Amino acid sequence: MFFKQFYNNHLSQASYLIGCQRTGEAMIIDPIRDLTQYIEVADQEGFKITKATETHIHADFASGIRDVVAKLDADIYVSGEGNDELGYKNMPEKTHFVKHKSTIHVGHIKLEVLHTPGHTPESISFLLTDEGAGSNVPMGLFSGDFLFVGDIGRPDLLEKSVKVKGSSEIGAKQMFQSINATKSLPDFIQIWPGHGAGSPCGKSLGAVPMSTLGYERENNWAFNIEDEATFIDKLISGQPDPPNHFAQMKKINQNGMNLYQSYEVYPSLDDERISFDIRNKEAFHGGHTEGSINIPYDKNFINQIGWYLDFEKEINLIGDKTTVEQARRTLQLIGFDHVAGYCLPKGNIMTNSIHSAELTGREDYILDVRNDEEWSNGHLPQAIHVPHGKLLNADIPYDKNDKVYVHCQSGVRSSIAIGVLESRGFTNLVNVKEGYRGLSSSLKLN
Repeated sequence: MFFKQFYNNHLSQASYLIGCQRTGEAMIIDPIRDLTQYIEVADQEGFKITKATETHIHADFASGIRDVVAKLDADIYVSGEGNDELGYKNMPEKTHFVKHKSTIHVGHIKLEVLHTPGHTPESISFLLTDEGAGSNVPMGLFSGDFLFVGDIGRPDLLEKSVKVKGSSEIGAKQMFQSINATKSLPDFIQIWPGHGAGSPCGKSLGAVPMSTLGYERENNWAFNIEDEATFIDKLISGQPDPPNHFAQMKKINQNGMNLYQSYEVYPSLDDERISFDIRNKEAFHGGHTEGSINIPYDKNFINQIGWYLDFEKEINLIGDKTTVEQARRTLQLIGFDHVAGYCLPKGNIMTNSIHSAELTGREDYILDVRNDEEWSNGHLPQAIHVPHGKLLNADIPYDKNDKVYVHCQSGVRSSIAIGVLESRGFTNLVNVKEGYRGLSSSLKLN
């Protein structure tokens, strides 16, 4: 049997290619929108991709499941479980809807479908047995967003992103049942999850790419709470607000969108478009175009820019050509095909900054752009709290000429906030470099 994990750092997402070496057939699990990497590996290994599947309707990236049919003429397998209203729509021919205990064969590899709801109602996992090697016991589980290394999938995205009222508690109850349903599975099976550290699909995902069920039973908190009410409370509480693009991902992955197609971005700067400066924060503060928003092109790029994208509007990028092209491709992985132009960095707007230790506590206007949990764990008594992802549209109770000190936890999100506030016309902003973490403890209200 052939097995390969593909990991995308910008999405914190894992997808997989498995192949039967006897028959030359291969299958993709949880494909991203750009199929290039799977095709290249399959060609190198002498496989033909004949099938693909996914574990659920994703909320954090654009699925490539429909592209597989159009571009590879392969059969695809998706969940037929859960609520019909929230299930797959507009699926192409060669789609097979599978349910609990269905089986899929890739040559001599068997995948048994397990319905593991909780993260979403239709979520399924795939238990793999390598029958070609003569085995009659399972080797591992493609667990999607059901089971991660050190954590489990959050149940609240339908409620927070798609506004399905009451679905958080229903999903948490289902997750408790799904965890208990794994008791019949042996400790030795490997766990091949859909995400790793950095993904917003859980609270504390591990950075290790895979695990075993036995190890998770010993170390994952979800296996060590026997009371359902306690489990539900722990799972739901403290889940951060998802970026705004999650609602769009659910929509396009449920209903479909245009097939992936690469495109060129040419020099052009239209002042009517929102502009994102993708350099690091130090370069941005050293000189930038007024009103541009600083979202550095790093591993957190998608989770940050996702707060500010309007999927109906074009954007500009500011950066060098190579980085712009990389960012354009990464944006396409969340279904955003509207990078209309770019320009090289320019502009003479410099950010007024101070070190956190220079904040005296006597400042009149302080804006805290951290998340709700960080705020509740401690804040400055005179600060106003607006999470950075809400700054574009939130009411900010300061005059646009007031001297406003902006801080987050460590200095990254305040840098983004400076650009957002500039785009709204604020003219006298001060970035607190090291954030709340660097403030004197005597100033903090706990």
